[in-house]
Amino acid sequence: MDLLNTLVDKGLRRESPTREEALAVLATSDDDVLDVVAAAGKVRRHWFGRRVKLNYLVNLKSGLCPEDCSYCSQRLGSTSEILKYTWLKPDQAAAAATAGVAGGAKRVCLVASGRGPTDRDVDRVSQTIAAIKEQHQDVEICACLGLLSDGQAERLRDAGANAYNHNLNTSEATYGDITTTHTYADRVSTVQQAQAAGMSACSGLIAGMGETDEDLVDVVFSLRELDPDSVPVNFLIPIEGTPLAGDWNLSPQRCLRILAMVRFVCPDVEVRLAGGREIHLRSLQPLALNLANSIFLGDYLTTEGQAGKEDLAMIADAGFEVEGTDTTTLPRHRADALAAAAGGCGSHAEAAGGCGSHGAEGGGCGPCGDGATAPEPAAVGVREESHADLVAVRRRGVGTDLPPNA
Repeated sequence: MDLLNTLVDKGLRRESPTREEALAVLATSDDDVLDVVAAAGKVRRHWFGRRVKLNYLVNLKSGLCPEDCSYCSQRLGSTSEILKYTWLKPDQAAAAATAGVAGGAKRVCLVASGRGPTDRDVDRVSQTIAAIKEQHQDVEICACLGLLSDGQAERLRDAGANAYNHNLNTSEATYGDITTTHTYADRVSTVQQAQAAGMSACSGLIAGMGETDEDLVDVVFSLRELDPDSVPVNFLIPIEGTPLAGDWNLSPQRCLRILAMVRFVCPDVEVRLAGGREIHLRSLQPLALNLANSIFLGDYLTTEGQAGKEDLAMIADAGFEVEGTDTTTLPRHRADALAAAAGGCGSHAEAAGGCGSHGAEGGGCGPCGDGATAPEPAAVGVREESHADLVAVRRRGVGTDLPPNA
């Protein structure tokens, strides 16, 4: 297929595809999906080999959020029967992080629901980072606390945070349809604040909220322009008590096409397979490792994921290996740029365009991809029968008396 050959060549050069080429990837047929995966896999392996980075979520504060992000089970007005608790103590969070590190996680993502942290909250998180780093000096810490105020990114960096996550989630044109309590521009500003503070930026999307192919391409090209180092790709989990409970608009093949499109647009960026992979990709999850070089291990924020031992077996069976702490995730040109730059981490200076394009990790609730509302679903992909039986609200791990499944 000429399209795929062209995209592979561009990906190996870090050159951006055109919007028309990105749309064409999403428009390929199910008969061609293995060809699409094989082509995007060449780009993935060129920049990241067969390594898979493991990330582990610690939900520092669950539920009780004043924001109305309608894809999230922690949103204002949600009736989802999720765990609800206020801030964990630093030792509790450190114990939770230890479970993930023991399972092979290289990065711990500290997430808290809410619009954004107060200065006292930043102090809390800073103490938590110190407690985790005391036990696991080499682990990466990514904070995901919502919208940042002036100076907070610098304080988190000084406390030891390596990265900050805040997802764009969907296109700018449709953002107002899913959230009214803050704007798309607010999200962009927060990512830029993290970059300006010298932290690695993480920002991604949630697919399956009724968006069109054009919306998906818009948000991924916006991410490329914003230039984060990692892009989590979440697939909406329709949870009871959220506006899209019972709505299923993704097939495994469409999920693979979306991941391939992200990889072509963002060839040298950490693409993370995030929330919803188990219920939407199902038995095709191993194929997605040819596209994404990073996954979340175990459970998400408010929903249960695949058991950690099953994740590790899947990685090994598919012929991949878990990335160690002694290995730099990013390609050399991006890692060097991140180390040298006071702000940003990208390769905008490259004439071909440095890719630079996210748990879920959203404003405190993105990684789980819980629930959503959106424009009326367009005629894209396949509207499936319900698989609500595959959605389990988290009842174990942090915030409970039960051990995690990492």
